[in-house]
Amino acid sequence: MRAWSSSRRSLTAELWPDAVERVAATLREARIEARVEEFKDGTPTAEDAAAAVGCRLGQIVKSLLFACDERWVLALVPGDRRADRAKIATAARCERAKIAGPEDVARVTGFEAGGVAPFPLPGVHVVLIERTLLSHEVVWVGAGSRRHMAAIAPTDLVRMTRARAVDAVSENETERTG
Repeated sequence: MRAWSSSRRSLTAELWPDAVERVAATLREARIEARVEEFKDGTPTAEDAAAAVGCRLGQIVKSLLFACDERWVLALVPGDRRADRAKIATAARCERAKIAGPEDVARVTGFEAGGVAPFPLPGVHVVLIERTLLSHEVVWVGAGSRRHMAAIAPTDLVRMTRARAVDAVSENETERTG
């Protein structure tokens, strides 16, 4: 496992893939205290990510892209919950929220599905964060690849993404997405 912390610069940028370096550079420029780590076996699911980083599933942040009318909306939801499309649509002030496919995810975010970092995302119009994520001291977000994650304080995540805290998760198993 390789790691980079914004409080120490022990690793050089050449060690990271381009997408991961974009995330690390954004954190450095914003002077955010965060830690980017690489996991050799990857983190293809929220469960795998929680096991790899050694945290609760609810501390893993899934970055889910939705097409909302003519805008792109990113919903940040805990790994142990599912996004509710109706709640996302209401919070984004659109008629319908549809989960984006892998091609749209890559085109709009610049990251492959499964490794989407919540920043920098110039193609995204609105970022919503499930309010329960704000109760944690640290959460883990995708950091640009399926093998990289970043530990960050939820308050810093909100600041970096300009996210609006909302109720974004489903209470009903049959209506769950993401």
